[in-house]
Amino acid sequence: MAPVVSQAAPQCQPQTEYEKLYCQIKAKDANVALPSFEDFRRNDPQVQALLLKRPAARWGLAVPSPKVAPRPENSAAPKASAQVTPPAIEPPSRKSPAFGNTGLGECILQGDSIRCPGRQFELVSNQPNRALPNGVLSEENKLGLPSFTGDLKDEVSVRRYLSTAYDRYIVKMLEIGLGGATMSFTRFYNGFWRHQSQGVDYAQRMESTYHYLKQDKKTLAVKARLHSKLPANLDNCSAVNGDILVCDDVATSWVFVRAG
Repeated sequence: MAPVVSQAAPQCQPQTEYEKLYCQIKAKDANVALPSFEDFRRNDPQVQALLLKRPAARWGLAVPSPKVAPRPENSAAPKASAQVTPPAIEPPSRKSPAFGNTGLGECILQGDSIRCPGRQFELVSNQPNRALPNGVLSEENKLGLPSFTGDLKDEVSVRRYLSTAYDRYIVKMLEIGLGGATMSFTRFYNGFWRHQSQGVDYAQRMESTYHYLKQDKKTLAVKARLHSKLPANLDNCSAVNGDILVCDDVATSWVFVRAG
């Protein structure tokens, strides 16, 4: 049965379980602390589940666990305007300068570990608040992504910006204990172009989402692992810096942090 959507949430046109739950909550309380429907649907299912958990609990609504294979990225994305046309190709592979010219070629994936010469990386789980440094969930702690100010037609410049912004996003998600709920670089890349097509500053939208995640993290317990899937190989892995590696398969991302 389709959820009842009140006049307080006229923008709701749900297509997924989480979107239906969002609309149910908005129908019950139009002033609930949730991002706009369009902003909400741009997040990964893992992040959507985190955003819904607290308001759903207030109304006795269950939040289903995120599925390992979420819907395709472009299933509900708005069409790009004529002024902003994203590249037709897949996002480029991210380089690993922290590992020199050899990249990750000398590393070996072993389950939830990546072993490289002289160092080892372990898969990150979401962390309880007691394990976090003081102040990381405060209002003062910002995501702080810079806004893109270059030429959108300069593909090299856009890719460089997004790679740098994504590195900061990963570090800041680890900082608030949500390293196990990050979006993949592909989704980050596509999200940027979707926002540009609507004339929306991606950095500001991401800052808003980060704010909501911090608020929920203060009062809600988060599962250490949202799924049991692991990367199949190191083909789509790259270094954020010398201490952090990120792997993804377009839909799912995994963050590995240097042990010791």
